[in-house]
Amino acid sequence: MKIGHTHLKIRDLDKSVEFYKRYLKLEERERVGKAFSFLSGTDMHHEVALQQLGSGAPSPHPYSVGLYHVAFEVNSKDELKELYEKLVADDISHVLVDHRISVAFYFTDPDQNGIEVYHDTRSEDRGSCMWQGIDRPICPEVYFATKSTEQVD
Repeated sequence: MKIGHTHLKIRDLDKSVEFYKRYLKLEERERVGKAFSFLSGTDMHHEVALQQLGSGAPSPHPYSVGLYHVAFEVNSKDELKELYEKLVADDISHVLVDHRISVAFYFTDPDQNGIEVYHDTRSEDRGSCMWQGIDRPICPEVYFATKSTEQVD
């Protein structure tokens, strides 16, 4: 079994489609009326389904049970850096975290759905094969100025 896709409820379909295209490089594969869009970054029909509820849709309470975030893996530190530059240019609030098994950006989409974009670092010198419950915020300017195999504290 594997995860096939994530279905997110959003307020504004056009705005959300553009967000997912710009920051996650997804392509819109299909649109059904004014309510649904299906996006993909692979040869799958979709990994993300967006369902427009309208501008008056309430947000879930931040401390309620539910989806915390959707994670997308990139292949390189350079891809993370490209995302970082877009987030900074567009003044999107974000955090870069070192999990030791990965380095990950956390930010939210226009409807405050959590997004993680990460690079797997388990095979790098600085990486660890298992997550040990330790997450460390790191400075993007420092991280992207170092080589992939250097330790960043």
